[in-house]
Amino acid sequence: MTETNERILFLSPTDENGILPRHALEALGAAVEMAAKIPGSTLTVGLWGKQTEGAAASLAGCGAQTCFAVSGDAFGDARYSTDTAAAEALVKKSGATLVVAPATSRVARALPGVASRVGGRIDTRIVGFEADGGKLLVKRWYYRQRMAATLTRTHRPWLLTIDGGVFPAWKGEGAGPAVEAVPIETSSAMTRTKVEGVEAAAGSAQTIRPDADLLFVAGAGWTKKQDDGATHVPEAEKTILEFLERSQASLGGSKSLVEQGGEGGSVLSFMTHLNQVGQTGASPRHPKGLSTCCHGEEPHVVGWRFIAERRAVNKDPGCGWARGKADVLYVADAFEVMAKVNALLGGK
Repeated sequence: MTETNERILFLSPTDENGILPRHALEALGAAVEMAAKIPGSTLTVGLWGKQTEGAAASLAGCGAQTCFAVSGDAFGDARYSTDTAAAEALVKKSGATLVVAPATSRVARALPGVASRVGGRIDTRIVGFEADGGKLLVKRWYYRQRMAATLTRTHRPWLLTIDGGVFPAWKGEGAGPAVEAVPIETSSAMTRTKVEGVEAAAGSAQTIRPDADLLFVAGAGWTKKQDDGATHVPEAEKTILEFLERSQASLGGSKSLVEQGGEGGSVLSFMTHLNQVGQTGASPRHPKGLSTCCHGEEPHVVGWRFIAERRAVNKDPGCGWARGKADVLYVADAFEVMAKVNALLGGK
């Protein structure tokens, strides 16, 4: 097998607490795996943020000999000018030929500019890779996860951002790599953009949780007439929000549900297009998924392709979920089932 002498750099900002979030640890796991698969390669780490000491502690056992760090108040906030300056300095300091970073919004905004500054090339949202005789081949989805492509490049440096939920988060033991500070002078022009604060949703209103173990998807059936000939939207809202609060699941919605408000139909007040899962929505990655009052049509199910275990609740035994699209289909009334589930969760 041919040795390549690839110099792999895991590159990531730290969060507001000075540590690496889960998505970054997943990208680190990908970088460690990449270094193991490419003969003759070495692994280095580059971090930036207001503080980096806590993040460096999570690098134990990853195989990197050195951790380069850019730290200081100017690098705590997500800001293009300081993020690109820090990342550029780390790439140049490490002499990296391959750069692996998490595909977060902060990194996605800054890294293309870094690729241009260092004379490199970039490919984003990588979901897998393999090494063929020392040559790196990466995998990426296109056209809303309906087309998969395998890419390779000879140009270096090659920058790659890793999609979340694909690789296991790195958990190592032992001593971490030595940390070497990389000083950067900042100017007033670089820091003129200020972050005044963060306006976050209230805990009960937070419905999108990418790291949740369960994806709960609501279909239009929640807002339709029930067996008594009447709609029960307020009851549906209360039941769903109670379940989300107690289970900390992430909420998804079918296209028909999120769009029926524009058609004059009843809607769930907390459901938006950001929750939409399917062909024209998101394709989230969760260990488990539970669909309720949704018939399991193909445009919706395509968004479930990365869900490991699929279950559904529907009163129609002939719905799409029953035709091999769900591991388990419960033929039952979702109002009754979820009320019972909430009672059981409330008793814990």
